[in-house]
Amino acid sequence: TVGWAARDPSGTLSPYTFNLRNTGPDDVYIKVHYCGICHSDLHQIKNDLGMSNYPMVPGHEVVGEVIEVGSNVTKFKAGEVVGAGLIVGSCRNCRACKSDIEQYCAKKIWNYNDVYTDGKPTQGGFAETMAVDQNFVVKIPEGMSPEQVAPLLCAGVTVYSPLSHFGLRESGLRGGISGLGGVGHMGVKIAKAMGHNVTVISSS
Repeated sequence: TVGWAARDPSGTLSPYTFNLRNTGPDDVYIKVHYCGICHSDLHQIKNDLGMSNYPMVPGHEVVGEVIEVGSNVTKFKAGEVVGAGLIVGSCRNCRACKSDIEQYCAKKIWNYNDVYTDGKPTQGGFAETMAVDQNFVVKIPEGMSPEQVAPLLCAGVTVYSPLSHFGLRESGLRGGISGLGGVGHMGVKIAKAMGHNVTVISSS
């Protein structure tokens, strides 16, 4: 498949052809239609965190169409619109995995700039296609504009998850959100949709 890859910390992306693994029994093969750009993609591309491996195809806010499913896949079928986020694998056995909070798994696998279970580098959503384990794919509800869904798979979940986890979904709360950036504006929208009174606090 073809993706847009960083080959060094310059920040420049260029076309890159790479081999995608065959669709395994638990895999969903996705034709990527949209992929958001998150600031963490920029940090990875430019090696700001000192851990980037090149060539690297970034992108972790992926929305696309199911092309093929593996023999064990029951939740998805060809033609459906699905999403994939930053995590594409985990150990499945630790306490975090058994509690459905795989983001705390010590052996989680990022969808790019990481190594998959087959020993090959993972590549992200700035590509034509992806193969993702069904446990890390979500169905996009009908009626949602796929091009607007992508940011929900990172910034949206980053805000929704703690509001839900800490029991802050009941309407009528008053809260502040520091900064109106990518995550901040999602916070405003989601908290408002939950019926909260939201104040934005600017960085100045």
